[in-house]
Amino acid sequence: MKIFIDTAKLSEIEEAISWGIVDGVTTNPSLIKKAVNFYKEKGEIFSMGEYIERLLSVCGDRPVSLEVISSDFKSMVREGKFLYERFNSINDNVVIKIPVSPSMKEEDGEEFDGLKAIKKLSDDGIPVNATLIMTPNQALLAAKAGARYISPFAGRIDDYLRKSIGITFEKGDYFPGEGLSVNEILIEDDGVVSGVDLVARSVDIIETYGFECEVIAASVRNRVQVIELLETGVHIATIPFHVLKDMIGHEKTLEGMKKFTEDVVPEYKDLFK
Repeated sequence: MKIFIDTAKLSEIEEAISWGIVDGVTTNPSLIKKAVNFYKEKGEIFSMGEYIERLLSVCGDRPVSLEVISSDFKSMVREGKFLYERFNSINDNVVIKIPVSPSMKEEDGEEFDGLKAIKKLSDDGIPVNATLIMTPNQALLAAKAGARYISPFAGRIDDYLRKSIGITFEKGDYFPGEGLSVNEILIEDDGVVSGVDLVARSVDIIETYGFECEVIAASVRNRVQVIELLETGVHIATIPFHVLKDMIGHEKTLEGMKKFTEDVVPEYKDLFK
């Protein structure tokens, strides 16, 4: 499984890349806003164009998802082409994020504009990451429209399922991949019982029908969820910096390091002088 880091903060990207485990980066307007505000507070003020250029340079040739901000077909295509043409020459690594269904209301005539934009940009040779995938149906449609990547949102589906029955939770709380039963009734949304289940179904659709795209497990909330996502065979997981840091630790590893260090005899230490 490839690991992308889900952040726009340059310091986090640089540090995670230094660990040797990062294959790509995903951003969105919310993450970019947080990052820009962070650097402004530090007195490091630069234009948005300069900021994106720095971000792409830090990432090397790793794919970086940049998201459009509009919700209608023509504007999303225009913005996607602008981002690609403006920034892709830096490292040839720009991917355009398009919401699978950008409509702000149900059935307002624009709910298919995301698919249309995915199709147009893909036909023009621009790689697209279809975002805000919440159902297997959306995963199928985005793949058929030509998306290079599709991003089912595991954590947000877990949140939605818990909220649907009034469960109180914190954002990072674990939700079982096999689903959760209340009064012997399995919580589900059109048959989807968890975010991990959504990702697994999306992977199955892509691989069964041979679509030329990769599934990115998005909205990852904790390290246990990462393990369950691994077991789905998902191609990529985009993981926040704090979850990546949490993945490396275990008290028995720390205990072992302390024990091994204590047991080093002088003769063995002298070998390295």
